[in-house]
Amino acid sequence: MCKIVLASSSPFRRALLEKLMLPFLTAAPDIDESPLRGESPRDMVLRLSAGKAAALRRQYDQHLIIGSDQCCVLGNDITGKPHSRENAIKQLRRASGRRVTFYTGLVLLNSRTGRLQQTVEPFQVTFRSLTESEIEGYVDAEQPLNCAGSFKCEGLGITLFHSLDGRDPNSLIGLPLIALAAMLRNEGINPLTARNPPAICD
Repeated sequence: MCKIVLASSSPFRRALLEKLMLPFLTAAPDIDESPLRGESPRDMVLRLSAGKAAALRRQYDQHLIIGSDQCCVLGNDITGKPHSRENAIKQLRRASGRRVTFYTGLVLLNSRTGRLQQTVEPFQVTFRSLTESEIEGYVDAEQPLNCAGSFKCEGLGITLFHSLDGRDPNSLIGLPLIALAAMLRNEGINPLTARNPPAICD
């Protein structure tokens, strides 16, 4: 029986969690993801990560529930998902030649005991100075319309950057695996010694 639940419908987070070779299932939490007035980026991603996990607690009451949320900060502004080609181009145009910080919240909720582990993983990206044709060419090629920051670093988006700076590159994609593995070990699950065969539960 699966005991790990990923509170997300993101195929990117699912693919990341598969790296740990543990059986898990996914479920989409239904929460309001609107930012609160005056809320810092760190507080926002932590609140939403915890909210996603809590939303599934009643349905999965004997499980370890993973919640995660991410935001992109350019200057003092939180940059969300572009949702359109025009917005993606605007976001990348603004990021060109600048450093952008990503904050990825992560929580692991033991729905049986109520234990909640949580952290926020920062990661910084420095963009190259991009030409208009590069920006438009990238957006048309990879269609990063549902990605914070308007890029997919696991794909062609890596060519947009001058440098990356952070503890865990997986956090840039949306799930900090180094921190998650530590949280799972605290709950007695070590991906390196787990007896369960690698499997994904559907």
